[in-house]
Amino acid sequence: MAVNRWMATGNFFTTYREEQRIFQTHLDRVIFVMFLVAVFAWPLIFEVSNKYMLVIDNILIAIIAVLGLNLLTGFAGLISIGHAAFVGVGAYTVASFSTVLGDSHVLITYAWPLMLLIAGLVGALVGAFVGLPAFRLKHLYLAIATLSFQMIFLWIINFSAFFNQGQTIFVGRAYWITGKVGRDEHYFFWYYVLLFLVVVFGLAVRNILRTRWGRCLVAVRDNDRAADAMGMSPGLTKVYAFALAGFFAGVAGGLHTYLYRGAGFESFTLHHSITYLAMAIVGGLGTLTGSFFGPTAIYLLDLQVETLAEYAGSIFSGTMNLATALRPLTFGLVIVLFLMFEPRGIANWWRIARTYIKLWPFRY
Repeated sequence: MAVNRWMATGNFFTTYREEQRIFQTHLDRVIFVMFLVAVFAWPLIFEVSNKYMLVIDNILIAIIAVLGLNLLTGFAGLISIGHAAFVGVGAYTVASFSTVLGDSHVLITYAWPLMLLIAGLVGALVGAFVGLPAFRLKHLYLAIATLSFQMIFLWIINFSAFFNQGQTIFVGRAYWITGKVGRDEHYFFWYYVLLFLVVVFGLAVRNILRTRWGRCLVAVRDNDRAADAMGMSPGLTKVYAFALAGFFAGVAGGLHTYLYRGAGFESFTLHHSITYLAMAIVGGLGTLTGSFFGPTAIYLLDLQVETLAEYAGSIFSGTMNLATALRPLTFGLVIVLFLMFEPRGIANWWRIARTYIKLWPFRY
């Protein structure tokens, strides 16, 4: 690579190892560190209400879930319409321990990192099991198989007495070094936990894609027959992709249970599966940054639609439930517009802007 590692202009690579660097320049690394400092420090500087902190926490949980979905759909090319069920598996894993041991048991309140790990592992096992049909199915048929899992999951939760027939199963408050996390600092505490996990999982995905296992995902997505001819196992690779997606979704579900202090079926319906898929599409399938942009854009859009509905409701007749009508309308419209005019998602805008800034004042 060029001697000057601070600027992108004029740099070239002489080995594959140099090309696979996480940070292409020192400037990228410095900007990344400064950004991390900013996102960790801003809640200590600015006062934020619990309402908006809850929205931010939900965005971070969705980012973790979409990271797994992007590995499955974006990088491995396997469409999943049941990702919310994988998230629900993680959530109800924690809720099951709460049912058996009690919501204030030491494993629930003190050993919550272990519970999150168990939720992720259970999600990975279920994901690998659901991915077994990938040995024989592909494309639309595999998507229908994941949809079937979504329906089966909801049926089991709603008609099982162990899961309280879909009603909320409560979980006790978590404990930290300073003691019990109270109501006032609840959302701020989980903000930092979520932010730490988002950074760890983001770097983990970036490193997975640099390994042969990550390259296998992309090879199977592009041409599974060619990948098979080169010695890869398309079936095992697809099951591995489902297991990875299940692990990320399971951890996200466990975090959701602790954030809301309970698990209920209404948070893991087919609508939420479509929402996760829409986040991946809007953010940019097959891109790491798209997993961050998609959930942020969809949640911010939802907030703006809610504000617009309140404003329009004060003008038009009170008999019109504009919030109910505008949300699905804008949701569907955004997906259609992105598929038509920007199928590579917001990540492509970020790529164009980043390239322009790096190469400025040159045009190429």
